[in-house]
Amino acid sequence: MQAHVFFHTVRWEKAMEQHYIQFQDVTKSYGTGNARINALEDVTFGIDEGEFCILLGSSGAGKTTLLNMLGGMDTVSSGEIYFHGKEVSAFKKRELVEYRRHDVGFVFQFYNLIPTLTAKENVEIAAQLCKNPIPAEEALSMVGLSERTGNFPAQLSGGEQQRVAIARALAKNPELLLCDEPTGALDYMTGKSVLKLLHDLSRERHSTVIIITHNQAIAPMADRIIRIKSGRILSNDINRHVVPIEEIEW
Repeated sequence: MQAHVFFHTVRWEKAMEQHYIQFQDVTKSYGTGNARINALEDVTFGIDEGEFCILLGSSGAGKTTLLNMLGGMDTVSSGEIYFHGKEVSAFKKRELVEYRRHDVGFVFQFYNLIPTLTAKENVEIAAQLCKNPIPAEEALSMVGLSERTGNFPAQLSGGEQQRVAIARALAKNPELLLCDEPTGALDYMTGKSVLKLLHDLSRERHSTVIIITHNQAIAPMADRIIRIKSGRILSNDINRHVVPIEEIEW
C-alpha cells in the first residue's frame, strides 16, 4: 500500500524557539587549514518532547555525527545543543558521563551484546549504572522477550538480539532514545516489527525517540521528519497524519 503523507513544514523563524531538543547554528569540522571538512554546517532545528522523529539522509550526510553530538559522544566545533533546557554542548567531561549514563539510551545497527552473558545479564549491565533503572526482567518483557531471559545471544535470532539491545537501552530508563539504523542488519519483516516496537514504546512511555536512516519509505510513521544532506538541514516537517508501520511497504 502506498502511504499518503501530509506534512506541515516548520517555519525557519520558529527554529529559534526553545524546544525539548534544540540545535542552534551547530557546525562540526574535522581537519585543519585547507584539509578542513565540515561534517555539519550551521545546523539549526528543534524536536519536541515525546516525538517519534526520523532523521533522513544518505550515507555521509552527517546523520551519525549529529546523533553522536546529541548523545554526548562527540563535541561541536561551534554552536549550541540543548536538551531539556540544559546546554549539552557546554558540559564538562563528568557532566557528559552522567548525561550519557542517565538521560540517553542508544540502539545501534549492530547489537553489541556480550556473547558470554544471557539476555538478562546483558540488560542488567546497563541497569547497574543508573539511578532509577527498570529491572532487566521488566525491560525484556516490554520488548516481548520474557520467555528468553536465560538465552545467550547465539541462541537468539537477529530480531531477538536487537530486542535485547533495545531492552538494554530501556533499562536505563532514559528520557531520550537514539537509534542509529536500528533495522539495518535485519530482514524486511523483522525490521518492521522492531520499528513498530520502537514506535509503541514511544507512545506508551511518552519518550522522545530519534531514528536515523536512509530509508525514506518509513518517514510516514514519524511525528517529525528531518532531512539532511551534505551536513545541512534540508527540511524539518511535522507529520499531521502518521501512518502505522503495518501499512507501509518498501
